[in-house]
Amino acid sequence: MSRKWVILAVTAIATTAAAVLIFQRPLSVTVVRPESDVPLRIYGLGTVEARVLSRVGFEVGAALLSLSADLGDHVAKDQELAKLHPAEQEARVARAEAAIDANAAALLKAKAGVEKARAVLAEREVANKRLQDLARKDVASVQRAEEAQRDEDVARAEFAVAEADAAVVAAQGADSVAALKFEKTLLEHHRLLSPYDAVVVARHAEPGTVVRAGDPIFTLIDPTSVWIQAYIDEERAGRLALAQPATIRLRSQPQREFVGTVTRIGLESDRTNEERRVWLTCTDCPVPMYLGEQAEVRITTGSRPSALMVPEVAITGFDGHHGKVWLLKDGKLTQATLTFGDRDDRGRVEVSGSLPEGASIVADPLPQGREARAAKAEATP
Repeated sequence: MSRKWVILAVTAIATTAAAVLIFQRPLSVTVVRPESDVPLRIYGLGTVEARVLSRVGFEVGAALLSLSADLGDHVAKDQELAKLHPAEQEARVARAEAAIDANAAALLKAKAGVEKARAVLAEREVANKRLQDLARKDVASVQRAEEAQRDEDVARAEFAVAEADAAVVAAQGADSVAALKFEKTLLEHHRLLSPYDAVVVARHAEPGTVVRAGDPIFTLIDPTSVWIQAYIDEERAGRLALAQPATIRLRSQPQREFVGTVTRIGLESDRTNEERRVWLTCTDCPVPMYLGEQAEVRITTGSRPSALMVPEVAITGFDGHHGKVWLLKDGKLTQATLTFGDRDDRGRVEVSGSLPEGASIVADPLPQGREARAAKAEATP
């Protein structure tokens, strides 16, 4: 029995000694070293979009007679894309043309009436003047002179009516011309033309379909307006500026990087996701680009000739400007509060303040519950 207890005691002592040795031995930690020519980049995720995208359709409704374009086609400005059945509108145009012909005839008749009224008025004026002279010489009666004056007044009124009728017919003629122009315009609207040099990205209807005014028939994009719309975390968007260079990586070609430039920065952030929208143009992206394809962007906001970059995971209580890190100095681990500046796309933050003489920043977070004590440095990340 005593032998058994001796073995157990020896085992317990050995285990305790081993634990103490393991616990007391120096930690192996990775420390941060200064780097040269450090680029400061911002990471963003977005999609391929088109700045100029149009869902085009007819301004009038009718049955689709034909479509002249399909998905993927390149179309020139003013090229016909589709046509509506024109029979009904052609009949309206013919009726408007007939109305112009009828009005022209009515105008000739009205002008003839004016000439007739003018001739009658001239005759009545001569007769009235003659009778008025005779009445003053007592050759003609006063009654006949008054009747002659009345006839002249009536003729003058009829002449004014004839002129007014002619003016009305002329105005109706102008209205008929405008009506014909309107009907011809509606007939032209039965042809759908491309508003610019475009690529067809969607076709929404087929021949025989009855469409209403405004219904989309095609979706077009300007191929020169394709760009990347990306979302940047507001915490990292402070140094964004127009014309900053960037690299673009498309999901369909993850092995390649393309050159981009910041072209537009949104003036309104997403209130839910707390992100800012930016748009980037690409100078060497493949053709064609596929709308909606996911893209990763890395925007270069600046660079440092020399910098000390600390992983964010190694900082505790980080508020975007200050935070605590573990320092290694003379084989001892101590915590210190440092001031930080810009970030990069690798989850690291630039140390903007100075370190104590001979101290290095621990690059990895220490295990929870471990106390600061002697440590030795390993290679930097």
